[in-house]
Amino acid sequence: MTLQDKSKKTMTLLDKELPVARNLFALFTAAILTGFATYLLPGHDSWHQWTYLVHSLVGVVLALIALPYTFSHVKRTVGVRKPMVILVGSLSLLSLFGLIGTGIYIIIFGQLEALAWIFQSHIVLGVVIILMVLIHIILYMSSLNKQRRGKKSTKFPTLTLSLFRNTLIVNVVILLIITGASIGYNAIPLSYQDKTMIEPYELSYGEHPFRPSQTETSVEGHFVDARRIAGSDDCGSCHEAITRQWMASMHRQAANDQSYVSNVSLLSEKKGITTTRYCEGCHAPVALLTGQLTPGGQHGGVSGTLANAEGISCMACHGIHKIAHLKGVASYEFTPKNDYLFADREGLIFKKIRNFLIRIHPQQHKLDLAPPILSDSSMCATCHAQFMDKDVNKWGWVKMQDEYSAWLASPYSGQSDQTFSHENVKRCQDCHFPLITANDPSANKDGQVRSHFSLGSNTAIPWYTGDEAQLKRTREFLQANKININIELPTRLDATQTDLLIRNEITQYAETPSYFYLGETAKIRMTVTNNQVGHDFPGGTIDINEAWLHFRVTDTQNKVIFESGAMESDATVDAKAHFYRAIAIDRHGNEVWKHDLFNMIGERNRNVIKARGTDIVDYQFKIPGWAKGPLSMTAVLRYRKFNMKYAKWALKQETLDLPIVDVAKDTINIPLRNKRPIE
Repeated sequence: MTLQDKSKKTMTLLDKELPVARNLFALFTAAILTGFATYLLPGHDSWHQWTYLVHSLVGVVLALIALPYTFSHVKRTVGVRKPMVILVGSLSLLSLFGLIGTGIYIIIFGQLEALAWIFQSHIVLGVVIILMVLIHIILYMSSLNKQRRGKKSTKFPTLTLSLFRNTLIVNVVILLIITGASIGYNAIPLSYQDKTMIEPYELSYGEHPFRPSQTETSVEGHFVDARRIAGSDDCGSCHEAITRQWMASMHRQAANDQSYVSNVSLLSEKKGITTTRYCEGCHAPVALLTGQLTPGGQHGGVSGTLANAEGISCMACHGIHKIAHLKGVASYEFTPKNDYLFADREGLIFKKIRNFLIRIHPQQHKLDLAPPILSDSSMCATCHAQFMDKDVNKWGWVKMQDEYSAWLASPYSGQSDQTFSHENVKRCQDCHFPLITANDPSANKDGQVRSHFSLGSNTAIPWYTGDEAQLKRTREFLQANKININIELPTRLDATQTDLLIRNEITQYAETPSYFYLGETAKIRMTVTNNQVGHDFPGGTIDINEAWLHFRVTDTQNKVIFESGAMESDATVDAKAHFYRAIAIDRHGNEVWKHDLFNMIGERNRNVIKARGTDIVDYQFKIPGWAKGPLSMTAVLRYRKFNMKYAKWALKQETLDLPIVDVAKDTINIPLRNKRPIE
């Protein structure tokens, strides 16, 4: 082929390439401008969000035409003897495909927390390709000048006037589309109705609409539209693994738990629905914040309501940005998240657009739903601390459960007397929301997220609902060596010893031997240590829960010599057992056994073990002459969510087989001897 023929072929290929190059350059410029405009000037208004959408669309179209352009360009330039031009051009194409590849990945999978480098690479490649293209053009122009022996040339094959004109037109059109879409979207008012759902709304406890709950909101007028706090199933469209965990949790079932339904219904019956605000700020914030808790409305314990289904919704926790105070009773401030496009619109298309925007640009989403307070133990104080005032109990201020103060006083907080200003703090979240492996977009670089099973000591709900997996998790949580029991070997001052001289180096034991004589009164001491619970044990509703010691002594024929804490025939616990609990009392000193806290003014027989504290328990019993040694002594710390009296009333069942968890156990064997008569 002659040089003239090659030239004609090259010009033919160039003619075919020019239209593709015009479109590629225009779209590439649009992608760069829309990308860096939002990156360098971040924001969350509608203009920015429409720009994200247009940027993604431009990126997809750019990807579709980049391949044919690459094929055409390489075919046209193959054999060109300009090594540096070819090298930089090749690097430019590689950068372009890297830019497109990372962009397509983000469009499909979003910005994953564990793969944050992909987004950063996308930004870096955008800068790199600009530099590479400029260098490629400069090198090409320089090579032309050398070929023409110093004669200046400005001709670059694809840099034509039509290319620049086309690029300008495309980018102006895109700008007009984004601006027009933003103006049009902003012209349509949001459909949120941040007002009470039930009117008139009764103010029974002063001017504040949520009292006696201590809840605040950042919304003018206090009330929020249900869509701002509910809709947890929508979160599951992206956070599927975490949502499944939450579905099994006590948080999700905080309002539809039958025991809560019984108690909130009793409160509503005795004190009126406005008083249920006291409970609902923690158990059913959807009902409280939407203004349902007034005559004519429904509290969260009512089956079929949104509040009953949501319980403590995703937004109920993730929408907390401030703490009102640390005394509890829902003492948080709720702040609605900044919406993405069409957040207030129903419909599959709107939902797809909204979720797509969250995936490709989750920065605002993370800023709103992962505020710093979320990882602070003080957040837990808002609901896991409690008091009641005179306006409800008609008596006076009464302090109730308070796991936060117990944690503060513990060595784990770094703020107690023992560990003041200590750096090694163990938060509530570290035990109850530990890191676990999960396939979730919010997973860290190790593929872990905070568990949302919210494990604690509630074995009743998963048993009642038949959730065997959650019950198993709760058992394992309770049995994770958090509490230790140790039966001390008895020591005797009258222990018999030999008169024979034994060398010290062959003596195996220094302590005196442990044994009992038949017919004597045995004294046994055991210690129960709160080894790893970050607050008092037990915690929570200790007036209706049961934790007790089951101590059993048998001889070698398994005949029972002594027993304390055994189960009675009606599934109640031996009344003389050593319990860890408190008995709530009313103003007359009677037990408040239904957990009707509005009648409670104090408590008696409170017995808990402080964090890293130890309880010393003594038993004594007479050893019968028929016993055959050795004696086997077993001590078990047992736990049951709900005592039977309360459970039968709250769960509306006469026959119950509530699960009992053996939290800790110890066993020792003690020899028996016949005491020789004194001669």
